[in-house]
Amino acid sequence: MNRQKKIKQLLKAHAKKANAKLAPRSNKPKYISKADRLKLEVEAVLDAPTQAQPAQG
Repeated sequence: MNRQKKIKQLLKAHAKKANAKLAPRSNKPKYISKADRLKLEVEAVLDAPTQAQPAQG
């Protein structure tokens, strides 16, 4: 009985993990590291002046 219980317990655990992988993700945004946020901010600042200038001519 003990061996059957252990096997059943293992199969349940594997099934639970498989279902968790297939389940939809929460609405929580993906984590962005501080360094990556800083890079994105710098890129936005560098791109902003080029986009903000109207075409002269």
